[in-house]
Amino acid sequence: MIDTHTHLYDEAFDADRDKVIARAMEEGVDRMLLPNIDASTVEPMLELCRRYGDVCFPMIGLHPTSVGLDFEQQLIKLEPHLKNRQVVAIGETGIDLYRDKQYLRQQTESFRIHIEWAKKHRLPLVIHCRNSYNEIIAELKQAQDGKLRGVFHCFPGNERQADEVTGLGFMLGIGGVVTYKNAEMAKVVQHTDITHLLTETDAPYLPPVPYRGKRNESAYLSLVVQMIAGLKSVPVEEVAAQTAKNAQNCFSAAEKNLQ
Repeated sequence: MIDTHTHLYDEAFDADRDKVIARAMEEGVDRMLLPNIDASTVEPMLELCRRYGDVCFPMIGLHPTSVGLDFEQQLIKLEPHLKNRQVVAIGETGIDLYRDKQYLRQQTESFRIHIEWAKKHRLPLVIHCRNSYNEIIAELKQAQDGKLRGVFHCFPGNERQADEVTGLGFMLGIGGVVTYKNAEMAKVVQHTDITHLLTETDAPYLPPVPYRGKRNESAYLSLVVQMIAGLKSVPVEEVAAQTAKNAQNCFSAAEKNLQ
């Protein structure tokens, strides 16, 4: 299995990070992809990827909730890291309007720059979308020239929106939310062909049932895979194999590392 979105460098894992990674590998998660947050997290993330060079792989990006008036200075600090051959994606990036729209203009401009990075470096785009589906889709429709690919992390939409996203060449990131009661994500999984799905945890956030309310970790990816298997009425092994193949295809620039 491949956890395509996990913040293992987060301070929530400072006390037992090595054990967390070991538990994940024992559960069959042998590749873990790490999205960046901002200029302050890039070095801890890269250091972890250096230590676990065959297991952990970095992304480079500025999280939309970290976008403020200084976002251009942050991006200037981050861009040189794109030369790192271990980098598997641009992200996480996107637009987040959950709390307010104060920095909508800056978030939109930051997102556009990430899109250009993705095209220039031929890397997938890992998108954070919260209360901003229409804004993000509008940007992608304008920018899609056949060169863009990527994933909507923790896909927030419905079946119609899932069709729109996959029609644009993007994958759907499915995590612990799929196990929650009455989750829209479960309906999306049933509706969408498995070839469009990626598995993720977003650890330490959004843990699956029965760990809801506790710290999430990559070992719990197996619960996400089991839930998808139940929703699709297919064997767990088939879901694990197909979603791993999907990840290899989506993150093809680093395919040799992810196999």
